Amino acid sequence: MRVFYKIFSIVIGTILLTGCGAEKAIKKAEKFYAVGEYYDAAAQYKKAYAQTPPKEKEKRGELSVKMAICYRRINSTSKAIAAYNNVIRYKKADSLTHFYLAQQLMKNGSYKDAAKNFQIAIDSLSIDHTTKVDTVSKDNNTKDSKNRGKSERSDKVIPKILNSLDKKQLISLAKNGLKGARQAPDWKKEGSAYTVKRMEIFNSRRADYSPMLAGDDNDQLYFTSTRNEAQGDEYSGITGTKAADIFFSQKDDKDKWGRPQSIDSELNTDFDEGACAFSPDGRTMYLTQCLTDANYPRYATVVASNRSDASWSKATEVKISKDTLSSYAHPAISPDGEWLYFVSDMPGGMGGYDIWRCRLYGNNETGGAENLGATVNTPGDEMFPTFRPNGDLYFSSNGHPGMGGLDIFIAKPTETSWILEHPGFPLNSQGDDFGMTFEGMKNQGFFSSNRGDARGFDHIFSFFNPDIIQTVKGWVYEQEGYELPAAQVYMVGNDGTNIRLSVRGDGSFEQVIKPNVDYVFMATCKGYLNHQQQLRVKPVNASEEYVLQFPLYNITAPVLIENIFYDFDKATLRPESSAALDSLVDLLNQNSHITIELSSHTDYKGSDQYNERLSQQRAESVVRYLIQHGIAEDRLTPKGYGEGMPKTIKKRVAEKYKFLKEGDKLTEEFINALPEEQQETCNQLNRRTEFRVLQTTYGMFDRAGKLIQTPTTEGQPKD
Repeated sequence: MRVFYKIFSIVIGTILLTGCGAEKAIKKAEKFYAVGEYYDAAAQYKKAYAQTPPKEKEKRGELSVKMAICYRRINSTSKAIAAYNNVIRYKKADSLTHFYLAQQLMKNGSYKDAAKNFQIAIDSLSIDHTTKVDTVSKDNNTKDSKNRGKSERSDKVIPKILNSLDKKQLISLAKNGLKGARQAPDWKKEGSAYTVKRMEIFNSRRADYSPMLAGDDNDQLYFTSTRNEAQGDEYSGITGTKAADIFFSQKDDKDKWGRPQSIDSELNTDFDEGACAFSPDGRTMYLTQCLTDANYPRYATVVASNRSDASWSKATEVKISKDTLSSYAHPAISPDGEWLYFVSDMPGGMGGYDIWRCRLYGNNETGGAENLGATVNTPGDEMFPTFRPNGDLYFSSNGHPGMGGLDIFIAKPTETSWILEHPGFPLNSQGDDFGMTFEGMKNQGFFSSNRGDARGFDHIFSFFNPDIIQTVKGWVYEQEGYELPAAQVYMVGNDGTNIRLSVRGDGSFEQVIKPNVDYVFMATCKGYLNHQQQLRVKPVNASEEYVLQFPLYNITAPVLIENIFYDFDKATLRPESSAALDSLVDLLNQNSHITIELSSHTDYKGSDQYNERLSQQRAESVVRYLIQHGIAEDRLTPKGYGEGMPKTIKKRVAEKYKFLKEGDKLTEEFINALPEEQQETCNQLNRRTEFRVLQTTYGMFDRAGKLIQTPTTEGQPKD
């Protein structure tokens, strides 16, 4: 009997202690849950569930509901499925339980079960007249604190109530989910031209996502990571990881990517930074920043950092709206640099997170925000916009029919809207797929996905699609001198194309072109003459790149006219000079408001009088040719300098002749100090024909001094 009472007492005591332990865990869980710290809340709910006896079905059901929500929000798919099944098992399911379960089953690749649960959700919602819930996946931390929306926040901050979805919107999402569940097996079976590969060099044991290529040669990759090397010492109660930072990898001269490095500047903080994008010139980085504050809610904002030399400055906020109770995240810059695209839950959207855009001005100022509309946005979440340089918008969505989680979609612009395309498998998968970046005009680059990771962590993948792409690549530079990154190129095609292209730091630009189209390219830069090139694009069976050169002529310095040849000791132009002279005719026609001095120069051999007379006659020969080809005589002044103005070496000449350096002046004394073969090279460089601009307002004013026509020799081309 004593043994019986002893055992009975132990059992009762254990039950009481277990019950106390469960209640204690629940109290902790509720505190974490209230402030959006779902990782910590899930651990406490799980502890409480384990300490709750199986016969207490009511309590276990309530805990299952909370566990399901937490696991869903921290992207723990398998655990979320188990928890939602328990919700149904314990008869705690409501109108949305099957909807959420179906979403998780999609992410698990269980498409038949997902379709079944989406149908149950549709039927249930259709007869439930009271359903109205918080936006389906627009949670306090906006999906795993991946800088996808709101920031992490301290345990003293109460999350705000989000906009709600009505029954019609929820049914729409469920129907799209059902379409995706039925279509996904076919997408997977059919495949596509894409190939993908996990890039271990970039990835850690934590989350690595939102890659973005940068650098004139796409030799830098910036991305977001919660790896242990991120700044700060605290681990998030939302995800169980450190706050995200921007990291980067550099490609070496052997085309190999280096190990990721942290950015050694004030760009990263102890808070979350992520999902970056760059201006077309690469000098400004736009990114999402999620601050925290113990006293009031802080939401995600778009910030900008400027590059000075090799360092990024401390980020400052980009002013999008006066609304301080909405999130602004995932910046993307249009290829022309004029529009900032971003993600927000601001009022006026379609339901969840939508993609918006606004005009970009200087000093982080923007114009009014406009929604991209129902073709792109849904009652679900549209996030991570990015542009392929050809103007196609790539983004991720869980609201359109997809394969599970976030799917990548392509929005091709039209005059009034967008045409949507799903790129299929394997670019998309049952997991979250997002964050595209492209290697120039090629349909290849990097993206991020949590496919195959049981913990739900994202990793960086490469992608490649063997599209037939025709591109033009051009370089704008000072003739004989340096690159001109301040230049702009205007591209006009007979198919209606009329766009402005930005020039990168190395003076280059790149653009997709279409077959059977005639293009005109006009390069302009302040202080330089315009330069125009024409291109006829023919159909091809393989990708092809056209290369154009745009040497711009400085209006304040003499300009060499290459490939001008005269008969020996005479002023007679040789036939092979006509190509260069015809190009000069085109240049003068393109820059109709300038007058020039046409000068000829000789080497030091012969008398001064002879050289001056010969050079004057040669300059006059060139002027006669130009007049004969339609250039007004009063725009041309011939001048022979003989040997009096030796050539000064510029950058590109120094690169060609290694024994010369920039700034060398080819005087007789300088030349005679060189070896004999180098002397002749210098004499050839001195024997040259040049022009320099005398006037930039020719024909612009009438006799009374009244302006007749605005000049077009600098800046904008003619309409």
